[in-house]
Amino acid sequence: MYPFGSGMPYSSHPPTTNEPPPNAAPFGAGWVPPMQQNSPYSSTPPYPPQPSHHQPHQPHQYPPSQHGGYPPYPASSASASASYPYPNSNPYPNPNSNPYPMTQSHPSPSPSHSHSHNIHQLHGGAQAAPYPYPGAQPATNSPYPTGSGFTPAMTAGYDAGHGHGHGHGQWQGQWHGHEHGHGHAHRSPTAHKEGTPTLFPAQGFDPVKDAHDLRKAMKGFGTDENALINIICRRTNEQRQEIQRQYKTHFGKDLIEDIKSETSGNFEKLLVGLLQPIVDYYCAELNDAMAGIGTDEEVLIEILCTLSNMEIYTIKNQYLRLYGAHLESELKSETSGNFKRLLTSLCTAARDESGRIDPDQAKDDARELLKAGELRVGTDESMFNMILCQRNYAQLKMIFQEYEGMTGHSLEKAIKKEFSGDIMEGLIAIFRCVTNKADYFASRLHKAMAGIGTNDTQLIRVIITRCEIDMSDIKVAFERLYGKSLKSWIKGDTSGHYKHALYALVGEQRSS
Repeated sequence: MYPFGSGMPYSSHPPTTNEPPPNAAPFGAGWVPPMQQNSPYSSTPPYPPQPSHHQPHQPHQYPPSQHGGYPPYPASSASASASYPYPNSNPYPNPNSNPYPMTQSHPSPSPSHSHSHNIHQLHGGAQAAPYPYPGAQPATNSPYPTGSGFTPAMTAGYDAGHGHGHGHGQWQGQWHGHEHGHGHAHRSPTAHKEGTPTLFPAQGFDPVKDAHDLRKAMKGFGTDENALINIICRRTNEQRQEIQRQYKTHFGKDLIEDIKSETSGNFEKLLVGLLQPIVDYYCAELNDAMAGIGTDEEVLIEILCTLSNMEIYTIKNQYLRLYGAHLESELKSETSGNFKRLLTSLCTAARDESGRIDPDQAKDDARELLKAGELRVGTDESMFNMILCQRNYAQLKMIFQEYEGMTGHSLEKAIKKEFSGDIMEGLIAIFRCVTNKADYFASRLHKAMAGIGTNDTQLIRVIITRCEIDMSDIKVAFERLYGKSLKSWIKGDTSGHYKHALYALVGEQRSS
């Protein structure tokens, strides 16, 4: 299939070994792609017009990785040599067409599971009911499986557990095909494992009732902040989008605008971030990091070094729609040197995500990293960039183990010795995400709250983006690394309704 955000039509051909699994929906359980400008799920403005003299940026054709990867745009018999598989195709998505193609149909689950997902049916211009109300039958050709609590596979190699016990895992360990290398390649047993979230779909979800309760909480004199928390912070992003649609339908008002007028400070920032479609939220964070004087490189690292190929594709596509600029071009204009090359490599989203491992190749790559760094005067940055941005997570784990066996110390220590500044931080972020992604995000939360003052923007971003994916694992990692619970740190660094809203998102009970 073509990745979400490519703007390309979906082929009915069965997936090959060089294509991502059709169920690998990005951004955690229940994520719904941002729709067209007239969609009830997004307030995306019309697609910005392109100047007539402007030639659209054509992406490069990427050869298949020799280690089980897949090209970003699978070859097509219609035009195998073209940058885009179909002749005369426009790389810019048509604002009136659906840029998020359907995947192959899946069997419909039992009706009792219909509460878990907001199912969209976008085929041939027809749009199905936006949300399966209680008793409604789920769409049978949904782009995502509709089982209870389904969490799509995230970045390959993340082995923090299997979620809360309901994930289907249809594609875990089911890619066979040709194994590369010297006859020793294997499918990693830990590829595509999922984390454990702290925020789950609300049972018996009634978006109309939620919309009316939110209106009641903000109508008249004063605001019932507890009601806002109990609804907005205890619904998934998918459910929050449906609540917004019902709110606008019933009251002719925009929920985000009403929230802004009734709340303030970090509490307002948190609620507004939660109400945005998750891909729009990522785009806004990236745009804010590059806007104005100076650049917040840590935000760029946190986002681009931790997301899967499909997630990055989706963000790139939506960034262009929202801001009229290519994300890659913006990154290049805001960064420089080796750090710019690292971000450019990550932005291409061409990492092998097959999960296949090759012990012989891992030894070779470990030797190449050693020769590119500690065994020479100066550093061959391109070798680090190529290996860390291209190999799948399971293969990278093996490379790191081989490197430590050869040198007696970790690759992270070598990176700190050979690099400095933003490029060092970026490479270390990749290393830590491969080694233990929960530990990496625990360190981001700790850094946001450690010392004098609190980086509330960072704290909010990590909690919003991870609460539906692996926040439970992050909480465990936080307490193991820092000796105190995440809740105790949040209590010490925040207050009021803002604190209680964060509690709800990380699965903690309210306290004084």
